Amino acid sequence: MSAALHLAPPRAAGVLELTLWGEAGHRPVRAIEGVAAVVMNRRRLALAPGGPRHLGQGVAEICRAPFQFACWHPQSPRRAAMQAPELAQDPAFAICRRIAARALAGALPDATRGATHYHASDALPRWAIGQVPTAEAGGLVFYRLLG
Repeated sequence: MSAALHLAPPRAAGVLELTLWGEAGHRPVRAIEGVAAVVMNRRRLALAPGGPRHLGQGVAEICRAPFQFACWHPQSPRRAAMQAPELAQDPAFAICRRIAARALAGALPDATRGATHYHASDALPRWAIGQVPTAEAGGLVFYRLLG
């Protein structure tokens, strides 16, 4: 039997904490909260009947779905930093942990108004052309493109 069969699935809280830090840990709290809202909105939609299953169903699956959150891409410099032992001492990571806990407890208000996507405000990806943002916070622009 392979040792991989005995490994527990990634903790949703741990994966969400890392995702928040990797995507927005260098940004203001409102941006981190916005990224958390995007993850939770995707989860809510994926669990609905006929929802977008390609995003995954659990928080960890949604965060680590291919081509969804750049910090999980193998070439991302943030991914390498997410694996560094000193991350646990980063004050920004402590903020991400608190926001992740609130999101998972259902205690995080959604200031993005149901957003399922976002990008940095200093860029305009092709998928965002012609789309109407639902919110802007901390250098991120949010959109509701699903549901």
